[in-house]
Amino acid sequence: MIYKFLIISDEVDDFVRKIEIDAEATFFDLNEAILESVDFKKNQMTSFFVCTYDWEKETEITLEEMETGYDKDNWVMKETKLNDLISEEGQRLIFVFDNMTERSFFMELKDIETGKTLKQAKCTLSKGLPPKQETDFDELMTIQAPLADTGESFYGDEDFDLTELDDEGFDVVDPGSGNQNGNDML
Repeated sequence: MIYKFLIISDEVDDFVRKIEIDAEATFFDLNEAILESVDFKKNQMTSFFVCTYDWEKETEITLEEMETGYDKDNWVMKETKLNDLISEEGQRLIFVFDNMTERSFFMELKDIETGKTLKQAKCTLSKGLPPKQETDFDELMTIQAPLADTGESFYGDEDFDLTELDDEGFDVVDPGSGNQNGNDML
């Protein structure tokens, strides 16, 4: 059997890949085919999640053996065949290519072609540029920096004064009484 996957990204609207792969291939083979189709380096930790129709993560398939503290099956890409966990059209997966920020591709098994085999996975459609493989944290911080503004309109209070907070930022200092807790009951 040949599985035909459609792959999209929530970061790039016109990005689409279609991968054909034998059902007996491993998740590692699919991992390699995806990375090659988007020209990503193969030195990053990646993982697959078999999902529900609503994209809720169910079963994780990891690149490396992971120690878990519970009696939960640990699926490893090189040891797990696709048809061990995927058997019907419409099955959805998430392929996490950036574990630091959980950036990922969304995949759906669009077609199963029976009676045929495929020696090596192949990309049959490549449309659009993929998102960057790794997050640029410096760029991310410059985008998010304005959110940390504690200027005049902090929480809508033009009279907010950062010096009214103690060293830990929780208790209000009452400048008139010298009371550190704002509590005049003592």
